[in-house]
Amino acid sequence: MDTKNIIAAISLSLAIIVMWSLFFQPSPGDLKNKKQENENVINNNDAPDIDSTEKVINLSREEALKLTDRFYFENQNIKGSITLTGAVIDDLTFKNYKKQLDSNENVTLLNPKSTSNGYYIESGWVSNNKNIDLPNNKTTWEIKDNLKLTPNSEVTLFWNNKQGLTFEKIIKIDNQYLFSVEQKIKNNSEKIYSFYPYAQIVRTKVPEIIDFFILHEGPLGVLDDQLVEKDYKDIIDKKYSKNADNGFLGITDKYWLTSIIPQRNKKFRADFEYSEKFKVNFIETDSYESKPNNEINNLLNIVVAAKEVSVIDGYNESLDLKKFDLVIDWGWFYWIVKPLFFLNDYFFKLAGNYGIAIILITVCLRLVFFPLNNYAFKSMSKMKVLQPEMARLKEVHKDDKMKLQQAMMQLYKKEGVNPVSGCLPILISIPFFFAIYKMLFVTIEMRHQPFFGWIKDLSEKDPTSIFNLFGLIPWDPPSFMIIGALPIMMGFTMWLQQQLNPAPQDEIQKKIFMFFPLFLTVILAPFPSGLVLYWTANNILTMAQQYVIMKRTTVKTVS
Repeated sequence: MDTKNIIAAISLSLAIIVMWSLFFQPSPGDLKNKKQENENVINNNDAPDIDSTEKVINLSREEALKLTDRFYFENQNIKGSITLTGAVIDDLTFKNYKKQLDSNENVTLLNPKSTSNGYYIESGWVSNNKNIDLPNNKTTWEIKDNLKLTPNSEVTLFWNNKQGLTFEKIIKIDNQYLFSVEQKIKNNSEKIYSFYPYAQIVRTKVPEIIDFFILHEGPLGVLDDQLVEKDYKDIIDKKYSKNADNGFLGITDKYWLTSIIPQRNKKFRADFEYSEKFKVNFIETDSYESKPNNEINNLLNIVVAAKEVSVIDGYNESLDLKKFDLVIDWGWFYWIVKPLFFLNDYFFKLAGNYGIAIILITVCLRLVFFPLNNYAFKSMSKMKVLQPEMARLKEVHKDDKMKLQQAMMQLYKKEGVNPVSGCLPILISIPFFFAIYKMLFVTIEMRHQPFFGWIKDLSEKDPTSIFNLFGLIPWDPPSFMIIGALPIMMGFTMWLQQQLNPAPQDEIQKKIFMFFPLFLTVILAPFPSGLVLYWTANNILTMAQQYVIMKRTTVKTVS
């Protein structure tokens, strides 16, 4: 990439942002009114609130798991247990994902409520009738049949309130990350009751988050086709509520998702709130009437998943959801990022290495933009060849800037040179650069994927550092001094490419451009290795294309 054009492109981008903020962005008052309009809840129903307030107990995870009776579940991807006290899903581990690259410990997502980092899912019924005993988070359920939940064996729980009502939960699991919970109430009394099904995700505290503006971590949902994303601090400040006819809600981490999906075509109220714990819940707003000697039922789907693209897209289709794929934060450049992921995944399956896949994507992008880059490089090559003539004109007209500008324009016209043509390829490539960065940053498929040699994880920064001679000196430099071999290669290829471009006539600009490769080397050192690999490969391909064009470029003017 031409560093002068990069600076010009960035300047133009900033200008566009400023123009947008000045002339098109809604005023804070408009945004506030719109926010209030979106968050208005029409309370045209009698659905009660969900009450599950309890104190946080700081037991160890092992102690908490032994505190209650449980039954276990397992499939190809997850394993864990469900406590019979409250029928809460509060113990889940991913079998195929490790905490660290060199660790044998698997990632555990859900934890019992008695731990300091409790994270669990509850479901049940509520009623406006305060004289009915309903199962709650302290109720001890009994198992009706199987003692272990697998894709081939469901588990049925039951509880009798001794008022003529029997409650059942029939829990199923698929071979990936989906729990299906069918809730039933059998009315053996002579009375008529009204009930409202609910489900909620509870998280005791804010987890360790990246807190980076390009990635959402926290409560989210799609309610009536509208994506809702809230930071943890947002719901501490203010409860969010919205009535909806369809959708889902949950809590997302960078790579992991916990979500609850109401029964289709049932109106519900979604709440994101904080009261000692973070809660994301829904309650259906139309009551279920339980008549004597009759049965009512409700179906709830729960997805607790590693955010694998194929799995999330599969549930989006099989559960007939809208925009479930947005639990992966594809961002504003969705239309570029997601296709790039599929192309990258195709190349990975072809080559067996994500690093090679990134290089192949770089080659593809260079081919797509080959004609445009050719035009730009021809102009830049002519500009470099014309530098002696430009220097002569500056000397001749050093006291008359107007004549100098006219002479320069005549020279450009005579040689067919467009001095700003080099900006166009850069402006077009910037969205793809950010798209590749986004793809590497948010997709779990890139996590812990090696390239070759010292690059063991393309989703993390190069672990080596020039300050300990890449491991030859037995010293661990601080994080800000970790400037690895791959970023240095990237900076070096950028410097080499810079030598092919016409140097600025202004001495200050010349010094800035000379410093720019070093600046980008330091800036990009903490970025994912996959992104630095992409930029390095792009630099090499750009130099090759530019070198060939320069060898073929001639001009009419002789100084």
